[in-house]
Amino acid sequence: MAIRYTRHAEYKFEVLREHGFPVTPDQVADALMHPDRVIPQSEGRLVAQKRLTEEHVLRVIYRIEGNDAVVITFYPGRRDRYENEI
Repeated sequence: MAIRYTRHAEYKFEVLREHGFPVTPDQVADALMHPDRVIPQSEGRLVAQKRLTEEHVLRVIYRIEGNDAVVITFYPGRRDRYENEI
C-alpha cells in the first residue's frame, strides 16, 4: 500500500515540529501499517491509532483510494483521552 498525503497533512509535519512535537513520515507509516486500533469514521474515513510514548498516541485520519492510503491529517493525542474510547 502506497501512502499519499494531502497538502494539509504535509503541512502538519511542519506545524507539529514548530510546536515542539515533531512527527516523522516513518511514524505515520508505522501507525498505518501496524495500528493499535483502527476506528471507522463517516464518509469512508478511518482513524489509525498507535502508541507513541507512555503519554501519547498518534492518530492518523485517512481514506483508502484504490491501493493507496491518503492521509488527510494526523495529530498526537493523550493516551488517557483516546485509549479508553469505546
